[in-house]
Amino acid sequence: MLPQTQCTRCGFPACRPYAEAIARGEADINRCPPGGSGGIEALAALTGRPVIPLDPDCGVEQPLHYARIVAHDCIGCTKCIRACPVDAIVGGPQRLHVVLRERCTGCELCIPPCPVDCIELRPWQPERSWSAEDAWAARKRHALRNLRTPQQREEIGRQPLETAQTRLAGNVGKDDRARAILEAAIEKARKRLQESAR
Repeated sequence: MLPQTQCTRCGFPACRPYAEAIARGEADINRCPPGGSGGIEALAALTGRPVIPLDPDCGVEQPLHYARIVAHDCIGCTKCIRACPVDAIVGGPQRLHVVLRERCTGCELCIPPCPVDCIELRPWQPERSWSAEDAWAARKRHALRNLRTPQQREEIGRQPLETAQTRLAGNVGKDDRARAILEAAIEKARKRLQESAR
């Protein structure tokens, strides 16, 4: 019944942990701004709890909007891609990123990590509501992303190590200072991999 925007405004890392906390009686049913008053009423009917107003500490109910990347400001850092919980942003390192607006849940999680403030929120014109089909698709993409992410983190973590090792191999018998820098980079990459494996 939750909208599956994965916005974390409820204070939980995603919709499922919040739903589980409601089911265990550990969280109120009024902590989901995207679900709004309609969501609270549905949860009240399901759980047998009374309808209560949306908790203002979690945010306010507002019309659905989507994120848009301002093309000429994007530096291709990929931080927004890593932040998006539903794979609604595509692009590559040092390349323009684009929000697939039909997939965007309006969670706003891509905005804080952007170092150049090139992401803006746009209202839907004409205004549209978030449907059960939208929620199902977002939940599925979020689940698939969570399955994929640990492997990707390992691959991304290996890239600096492999790059430094390749450069070091090509530097054998050459500049000692460059060799020292590459050896330090290899050690740093190894430490990061060890920390991420814990």
